[in-house]
Amino acid sequence: MSLRTVRWLISILFTLFLFTMSMFLANSIFQSRMQKEWLFDFFQWRILFMPVILYLLIIAIIGGSMLFFILGYWQKRLLKPLATALHRVAGGDIEEQGMQVHLERYPYLKDPFYDLQTITQQLRTISIEIQRLTAQPLHLDGQTKEEILETERHRLARELHDSVSQELFAAMMMLSAMNEVAKKNDVPQTQQKQVAMITDIINKAQSEMRALLLHLRPINLEGKTLKKGIEQLLVELKTKVNIQITWQIQEVSVASNVEDQVFRIVQELLSNTLRHAKAKEVEVYLHQVDQLLLFRFIDDGIGFDVSEVKSGSYGLMNIRERVHSIGGTLKIISFKNQGTSVEIKIPIFTKGVEENDSGVVS
Repeated sequence: MSLRTVRWLISILFTLFLFTMSMFLANSIFQSRMQKEWLFDFFQWRILFMPVILYLLIIAIIGGSMLFFILGYWQKRLLKPLATALHRVAGGDIEEQGMQVHLERYPYLKDPFYDLQTITQQLRTISIEIQRLTAQPLHLDGQTKEEILETERHRLARELHDSVSQELFAAMMMLSAMNEVAKKNDVPQTQQKQVAMITDIINKAQSEMRALLLHLRPINLEGKTLKKGIEQLLVELKTKVNIQITWQIQEVSVASNVEDQVFRIVQELLSNTLRHAKAKEVEVYLHQVDQLLLFRFIDDGIGFDVSEVKSGSYGLMNIRERVHSIGGTLKIISFKNQGTSVEIKIPIFTKGVEENDSGVVS
């Protein structure tokens, strides 16, 4: 039986109790005044053209309704600490210290908080194990999976750059020359507009090619910190693409495998934005709050329906897999023609992951 049902039952019983007591009190008063046929006269008694018994029923219902809302407010106030703690855990904050504080501050919720603390400890253990396994590369024929994928991506990027990209550049130069000749020779406006449309199409194709190259040939951190790596990537991108990029990146202290995954996620998000979002502004934020890494990526692009899962949306699928591979949580908010916001929370277990390398789970 739910708590809401219990509140309804208590309120109904209280309403019946109020109605019975008011009837008893009114009958006592009426009976003391009129000894003969007092019960019949009582039901005939009216105030402002309404029977007295109807007033008593309304008062009882109002009293029961007030009790229902008072119990609801009291219930929410008592359970608010537990709801807040559950919301934080669902959002990726699985610090044990916070659970201990709740156990001491709200003794009447000791059992639920103790169970929640147990769940939090299990989540921490699972997250540590996931990060530890992610840090251990899987070797195939002497190479790791990442090395094989990176080699193949570099090969595809090199072939695209040496063939398609160069041909697009040559076509763009030829169209520029044609535009100059058309202006000098007074070519009809219709033909000039057609040449301008072709120029615009090739410009878009070049932007798409830059995004594909960024996706296929990602830059490595190469010993740099995550902050420096992301800032270098954003600065380089600003020089190649006509888009306004702002960022606030803090120095964070995380394991090297987490740094690599977060850096790849940033590259994937930038690539998706350049290829699909048609955004003019992009914001990137990276902060560390206690033992939680917070990352936000915002653009003002065309957005999309998050509930629609497209078969070809490999970018978001890769991002989700990378976030889950390091024990993080992903939240995507997007509306059509209103942009997209991506929020990622990753628990930081640098010490625990190091200890797990020796077979000890903290």
